[in-house]
Formats: sequence, C-alpha cells, structure tokens
Amino acid sequence: MTSAIRAVIADDEALTRERVRALATACGLEVVGEARNGLEALDLIASTAPDLIFIDVEMPELNGLGVVAALEPDVVPVVVFITAFEQYALKAFDVGAIDYLHKPVTRSRFEASVARARERITQRTAAERESLVEGAAAMERERGFRSRFVVRRGNSHHFVSANEIDWIDAADNYLQLHSAKRVHLWRGTMKQAEDELDPAQFMRVHRSAIVAVDRIQSVATADGALVLTLRDESTVRVSRQYTERIKALLASRS
Repeated sequence: MTSAIRAVIADDEALTRERVRALATACGLEVVGEARNGLEALDLIASTAPDLIFIDVEMPELNGLGVVAALEPDVVPVVVFITAFEQYALKAFDVGAIDYLHKPVTRSRFEASVARARERITQRTAAERESLVEGAAAMERERGFRSRFVVRRGNSHHFVSANEIDWIDAADNYLQLHSAKRVHLWRGTMKQAEDELDPAQFMRVHRSAIVAVDRIQSVATADGALVLTLRDESTVRVSRQYTERIKALLASRS
C-alpha cells in the first residue's frame, strides 16, 4: 500500500484553505499543515517536508513566487499555484509549477491537479527542482530591485531588509548578510545579489564582497590596495578591478 501524498495549503483566505482542505481530504491526500502567509508556508515546508503544496500566488508580505524562490532546490515540493487572476496561469507554468487552480476551486479541476501531482512526485529530477526555484526567482526580479531577503534559522524564516545590511560576503553556497553585528545566511550568489540590489545603494568591491555605500566610514591604503572601514567597524578590502569605481564614488561624495 502506497503512503498518502503529504500536502501543505498556503492561502491568506480562510474560505479557500477550507475548500482546498476538503477537496484534498476527499482525494486521499494527507494535509500536514496550513499557512496564512508566505513566511508560515516556508516554516511549514521546513518542518513537515511535504510532497505537494497548494499555494496562492498573491499573498501579503511574501507571495507564492517568493516562497518558491526562497526554497532550497533539494526540498522544494511539487507546486500547484492557486490564483484569482487568470493572468497568473501562464506564470505558473513558466516557472515550472505542474498546474494552477483558479478561484473558486472546482472539484473536477482539483482532481485533475492531484492526478498530475501523483505522476510528477516520484519522477522529478534535480534539474527540474532547480529550474522551478530559478524560475520563481526570475519572476520576482521582474518586480524591481530587491528590498529584503528571506533568511532561515532552523525551521523559522524571517525578513532582513536591504536597508539594514552593512555589507555582504560569500560563504560557500551562501552569502553572509552583515547587519548591525549580526550575520544572516542567504542562499544565493554574489552575481545574483549584485544584479538584484539597487546600485545606488550597494556596490561590488571585491569578487566576494558587496558594501552598502552609505555605510562607508573611511578609506585607507594597505599594501597598495584600498581598504574600506564601515560604520560597524568592519574592514573590507577593495580588489583592483573595482578600485576606480570606489574612487569615483568617493569623489562624488566629497
């Protein structure tokens, strides 16, 4: 006997959650949790490791695309987006979701989504998981410069505002976000952070470092290279290829 598919429902509307839960139960799914917003959805995914998630595209604070973009590819479940807006249907398929459900959710449409999910859960490849996360992240970038990061501590997720960050450096497959003497780990690359952050607020100064320009307190020279001292007293070395950019910035501020 095969085990039941474990599902999470994420939607800010209680009536939609109730409707999806009833349909999921009728289809033999095991609903392991419900979330009212994106952060709750991330916490539930981290703590329950579901096979499938039904998630609203548009939720306050963090939308469905933002949730998927914040997940580790090796734990991202099969995704079915829920939406009240038809224009999000194509986006759902563009990012690699297996299906979408239009509100109000009908039984026949829900059953068709579950059938697709049953086929995909055991067949997905690592490349498909990675593509889903990258596709969601690309959609999020279309919304403009990044204003915050979603970071994880244990099974709990929270926001770190870009305005709170002093500087960023690389740490294996993660970036370290330095903020008021605290360090937060965020999964991503320096190139990704450089492309997504407002260049008027952040500048790449090294292959493995980005600084908030308004946090630069002073500049010195050591062994022929510029060294920045930030407001939090951290020091960041400027590599040769970024030296002229820093000099131009400092000249514009003088």
